Amino acid sequence: MEKTAEVVIIGGGVIGVSIAYHLAMKKAGRIVLLEKGQLGEGSTSRCVGGIRTQFSTEINIRFSLESLKRFERFEEEFGVNPEFKRIGYLFLATTESETEVFKENVSLQKKFNIPVELLSPDEIRVRWPYLRMDDIQGGTFCPWDGYAGPSEVLSGFANGARRAGVKIYEGAEVIGISLEKGKVKSVRVGEEVISASTVVNAGGPYAASIAEMVGIKIPVKPLRRQIFVTAPFHLTNQTIPLTIDFYRGWYFRQEVDGLLISGPLDPEPSFNLNIDYEAMADASENATYRVPILEKARIARGWAGLYEISPDCHAILGKIPEVGGFILANGFSGHGFQHSPAVGQVIAELVLDGKANTIDISSLSIERFKKGDLILEPMTAFKE
Repeated sequence: MEKTAEVVIIGGGVIGVSIAYHLAMKKAGRIVLLEKGQLGEGSTSRCVGGIRTQFSTEINIRFSLESLKRFERFEEEFGVNPEFKRIGYLFLATTESETEVFKENVSLQKKFNIPVELLSPDEIRVRWPYLRMDDIQGGTFCPWDGYAGPSEVLSGFANGARRAGVKIYEGAEVIGISLEKGKVKSVRVGEEVISASTVVNAGGPYAASIAEMVGIKIPVKPLRRQIFVTAPFHLTNQTIPLTIDFYRGWYFRQEVDGLLISGPLDPEPSFNLNIDYEAMADASENATYRVPILEKARIARGWAGLYEISPDCHAILGKIPEVGGFILANGFSGHGFQHSPAVGQVIAELVLDGKANTIDISSLSIERFKKGDLILEPMTAFKE
């Protein structure tokens, strides 16, 4: 293992490898990435790969648009097909307050030239006749949205980083971070010590425990979400958008020849990755309510993943005043995969240039929680 490095990245999910790649592209010197298990085995491998522009805060829209450019040319840049499928996202509103939120969102999104549609119940009924409509008051649809393959994107970033000289170590759990005069000095992995002046915390749901190594508390907690996939089931010959029942916090989309349906997000933090009958029943109930014909479908498999949730469901990015050289890339709250290209870019800029230039990330500083400047966004109820 390397004895010295300019930058050590802790965490080998899609955020960590994207940061490593972008640092290498900017000639940041010796870069080491440490992953306690296998690359991507945590939240990245367990996410459903959603990519959308339909957010209701400017900062998330900017991250989406910047990342979308990269997904579109991903194969050209990395030689890996990201399996990006633009099936669109359909949001459904069942209350007047949700409808008002949707109208405000569309107004903001159109300022960024996003081709989002505000739909009436009749328009939704005609286009997607399999939906139960008696309580739907409207919806929004954007054809730019869709999903990509988390493993493909991860391997593209990881292979690109390796080609550029990044040293990636799997099975390398960080057990301590040493400080000297309030600045990062080194990282310990077992008996190995790597001297480094910059450490990036890309630990996903384990971000808080990594921050504790430098005496810092960051408000990130792991919440389990369970996902289920039906046995082969033919719903329609048309493309099925990723459809979100906003009130119920439930979504579904095509998954090969079956359907992927979301289970509940746990209310309490844990590192539990098991699936249970109660969640499967919840997912089935929501599915048959919104798409009645799914009564005939059978759930064939499922899995659980962890989200790294921040208090306002927005990322926590940037430096911290208490410890020099310690950089946060945490709290993505279910949107880390889709924003990973832009996150890698802005963190690399921050490390090398002293500030992010592509997107102003000052509003995502951890300092916002002390100041009470939380970023509120209703659309973050959905963690893809």
